[in-house]
Amino acid sequence: MAILCEPAAQAGKLAFGIGPDVRVAENLAGAARLLDSDQLETLVVIGPQADLDEALSFAAARRLDRPAVGVVLVRHRVDVTLLTRALRAGVREVVPTEDLAALTEACQRSVELSHRVAPSDVGPRKHGQVVTVFSAKGGCGKTTLAVNLAAVLAAGGARNVCLVDLDLAFGDVGISMQIDPARTMVDALGMIGHVDTAGAASLLTQCRPGLSALLAPVEPGDAERIPAALVSELLEVLPRMFDYVVVDTPSQFSEHVLAAMDVSHHHVLLTTPDVPALKNLRVTLDMLDLLSYSHDIRSIVLNRSDAKVGLTAEDVERVVRNPISAHVPSSRDVPISVNKGNPITLSMPKHPVSEAIAKFARERVTEEPALAGARRRWFK
Repeated sequence: MAILCEPAAQAGKLAFGIGPDVRVAENLAGAARLLDSDQLETLVVIGPQADLDEALSFAAARRLDRPAVGVVLVRHRVDVTLLTRALRAGVREVVPTEDLAALTEACQRSVELSHRVAPSDVGPRKHGQVVTVFSAKGGCGKTTLAVNLAAVLAAGGARNVCLVDLDLAFGDVGISMQIDPARTMVDALGMIGHVDTAGAASLLTQCRPGLSALLAPVEPGDAERIPAALVSELLEVLPRMFDYVVVDTPSQFSEHVLAAMDVSHHHVLLTTPDVPALKNLRVTLDMLDLLSYSHDIRSIVLNRSDAKVGLTAEDVERVVRNPISAHVPSSRDVPISVNKGNPITLSMPKHPVSEAIAKFARERVTEEPALAGARRRWFK
């Protein structure tokens, strides 16, 4: 069911867009009474006749006393200023009055998000593990590993996993899984300072059973608008909602990357058996040591480990002075799976690449987690 706040004379068209079983309230006070009388209700649609300030106050109040309730706002005119104010108040979506299809989709998304938010607000809160995948050299297969690791951890829906694309300028998670980025991290800008589970859930894109994604911005220039503090907020909230949060990073250290590493239970460091990649890995390890991150949460993964390039696994370990936690073989099936938008661990679970990633997840990630919060940075 749903509650529609709109005078009865104008409610018919909007009610049709919302769907069946809509209860109509003439004003916000009536909507509040209906909501208070039904603790199972999770959707309130506020029509264009309601005063904007009162509508936003209504949404802000529900955010505190009924965080699983989603508020969808319908307005004659939608602009950036309105969207920013609405997001700050806790409104899940704002749709134009004439776009009934958009209203239907917004209501469906809100109900789905409510189902995800509700369990996290009842009983003891979970705190999932954060896994950050990093490589200081591009082209090592970092995004492919992050996507497939997330898919393995989700286990077909047995666990809830969120994949975060922190490569804000050139993120490839969305295109690697062929998902439409209807919402991205830039939509969280209006939530800075008060990100909660409802707000974080509104940013997510469902990818596969048990697997959601928080995608990187797609518009030029949007990456520069996202502060590291917002990344820290999101990575504080998301583990309350998911069993695992897998973070794909750009191939360079930044405040955003360090914000992710600070809260990570696992640092997955990827390399390939070639001199430039190994040199960059050695620099990465030295940097992590300088920042006093724990060695216990560190795993090195050697991708394309069977490549005949004159370097053995023993040579790699000698250069980086650390053991290799996983050896992932090379295969032309990997780029084929990327081009199809279907992780190889899902399309070919018995493939040697899939088995190597699954073994790594089983032995290094799903074991007893390290202490939450890896930050030991001396300058903090």
